[in-house]
Amino acid sequence: MAERSFVEEVKKLRLGDGDVFSGEGILAVTKALLESGVSYVAGYQGAPISHLMDVLADAQDILQENGIRFENSASEATAAATLAASVNYPLRGAITFKATVGTNVASDALANLASGGVKGGALIIVGEDYGEGSSIMQERSHAFAMKSQMWMLDPRPNLPCIVQAVKDGFDLSEASNTPVMLQLRIRACHVHGQFVASDNRRAKFTIKEAMEQPTRDINRIVLPPASFMHEKEKIEQRWPNAVKFIEERQLNEFFADGTDDVGLIVQGGGYNTVIRALEHLDLADVFGESKVPMYVMNVAYPLIESEVVRFCEGKRAVLVLEEGQPNFVEQNISDIVRRHNVDVTLHGKDLLPLAGEYNTATMLKGLRAFMEKYGRVEPLAPRKPRVIPMKVETVERPKAEQASLVEVEAAEIKPLGSLDENVHARPPGFCTGCPERPIFTALKLVERELGEHHVSADIGCHLFSILPPFNLGNTTMGYGLGGAGSAALNVDSDKRAISVMGDGGFWHNGLTSGIANAVFNRSDNLTIVIDNSYTAATGGQDILSSKAKNETRSTGHLIEKAARGVGVEWLRMIRRTYDLKTMTATLREALTTKEKGPKVLVAQSECMLNRQRREKGQVRKAVAAGERVVRERFGVDPDTCTGDHSCIRLSGCPSLSIRPNPDALRQDPVANVMNSCVGCGLCGEVSHAAILCPSFYRAQVVSNPTGWDKFREKTRRGFIGWLQRRDAARRDRLAF
Repeated sequence: MAERSFVEEVKKLRLGDGDVFSGEGILAVTKALLESGVSYVAGYQGAPISHLMDVLADAQDILQENGIRFENSASEATAAATLAASVNYPLRGAITFKATVGTNVASDALANLASGGVKGGALIIVGEDYGEGSSIMQERSHAFAMKSQMWMLDPRPNLPCIVQAVKDGFDLSEASNTPVMLQLRIRACHVHGQFVASDNRRAKFTIKEAMEQPTRDINRIVLPPASFMHEKEKIEQRWPNAVKFIEERQLNEFFADGTDDVGLIVQGGGYNTVIRALEHLDLADVFGESKVPMYVMNVAYPLIESEVVRFCEGKRAVLVLEEGQPNFVEQNISDIVRRHNVDVTLHGKDLLPLAGEYNTATMLKGLRAFMEKYGRVEPLAPRKPRVIPMKVETVERPKAEQASLVEVEAAEIKPLGSLDENVHARPPGFCTGCPERPIFTALKLVERELGEHHVSADIGCHLFSILPPFNLGNTTMGYGLGGAGSAALNVDSDKRAISVMGDGGFWHNGLTSGIANAVFNRSDNLTIVIDNSYTAATGGQDILSSKAKNETRSTGHLIEKAARGVGVEWLRMIRRTYDLKTMTATLREALTTKEKGPKVLVAQSECMLNRQRREKGQVRKAVAAGERVVRERFGVDPDTCTGDHSCIRLSGCPSLSIRPNPDALRQDPVANVMNSCVGCGLCGEVSHAAILCPSFYRAQVVSNPTGWDKFREKTRRGFIGWLQRRDAARRDRLAF
């Protein structure tokens, strides 16, 4: 159950020649694959290309009509190895995953693929998660393309260019017998636009034909002496063929060439941002027409020397706009102009930040500095101090409340306080009602008894536990590597290291690198596998252990069976993570038992976000149909709340807040449950587990109540009213 359905949008994939396609970048990529005659597609979801996998999953019927095999791969390495089908057969294949973490996971398969080369077009669509909005380490895919001699496309972020890049990528791959990476940045993935569609194409050579007519070429297998020949082949044959193809197909673009003696060199993915910055400088119009010569490299690697020389010749200066480090492009261009004796001054990181994404504000600053240096824009006039009216107390008057208006320079105004002082930080955290929250609440409660433990964290929603209010987690090494991250911490000690991984990470990598490794090496640590039934962090896609029925995938395979299958003997299963007492007791047992060997705790409860997506629609339909619907809500009795707020500190639920104390004799604010509550009950469990005031109550909200419901409510109100009146009369008697 992915976070978004594309059932309606995928109908556009049937558009034919001459039809106008309107939609999102990700959907356009899928259409381009269909138009390119692809035979198979595989991948692993992750921002910013998760929706590409979701689109493909929702387009199963269209893919089957065109004879296309599609797989949700177990990992990026699995996806990359799938491209082996293109080594010996003229089969076009595409894979997709999040870069650079996905590229790292797939690196062994990709390196072997690049070494032996391909016969059919092999396209690796990488969602480049660099810069603003990124969730991973700040690296780029460029280095991997250079290292393994794979060509990298970075098209201008508009739909016609993206679609054409997919088609050119396959052609380039076949022309040079080399896999090609297509880099799609965050904004390119989600850009909306139009392009003129073509007919979908079935592959001329099918997978069935490949299976029935197997061929092999031992020179394509990475073994000596062939592996030594591969390197020579890359340099002497594949690279020249790629350069020739790129030049002839004119994949790179020149804009306003020859109109000035200064120019800009930028990768295609940064084109829109450059144009926007130039527009601010009146050096481009709203239609994107630049007044400054630009060389746009839709092929980020390899660089085409003849084109670089052609662009730089006759220019006084050129600014290279390359975000991130190392500055591969700038260094490469510098080497090219030096070897070809081109008399041009190159600028780049001297005028722009050394690292980080180049957004419009960053580009504008660097471009302004460059253009001012070469007299293309006037220097900015010094800013005059802004004068604003402000009320200040006058010393001459005795009454402090009297004030007069004076003009004060803004630079002299001292702010009342910075944001840091007045607004509390709101780090990313778990969703309301998340079933992972009570697991870490239980860990914090056990910490009170047994002291702090080393916690090896993992990639996924549970990584939020390293932030407030839990502050758990010492390291994280990669997806499914929570168990491996604590492998060294295995000695006789009073404490055990704790590892955490999710169900997605378990099936991706954790079963072998974490659980099986712990069994083999007789680890005595604890691994907590959080099973929320989906790969929740990447959008809620189904996995092996998902409970949902999936028509095209096999689900319902238990994590505990897999763990026992590789030799785990001490294993506990908790079916409802919200049972805080059981969770705390099980953790305590795992950390104190005298039994040796790896310990695994599988904590299972469905992802609340996916559960709400499914149930809210059902509830709305039931209420509209007049059916009786009961929803649970929690609240806080303000007269009982002590103001300790452990419910917030040990839960951190977004639906928990504070409000003024209604008791005039008490100053501490009381806890408050907001309307976003989904009724998981953790806040109440926390207050009881921490042995604090029982201020939480559970209420039932009944829609379309029955006659019996109304009678019970009337009876309760009457009885409670009678008790209240009796209590009030007793107080009145005592007063006299």
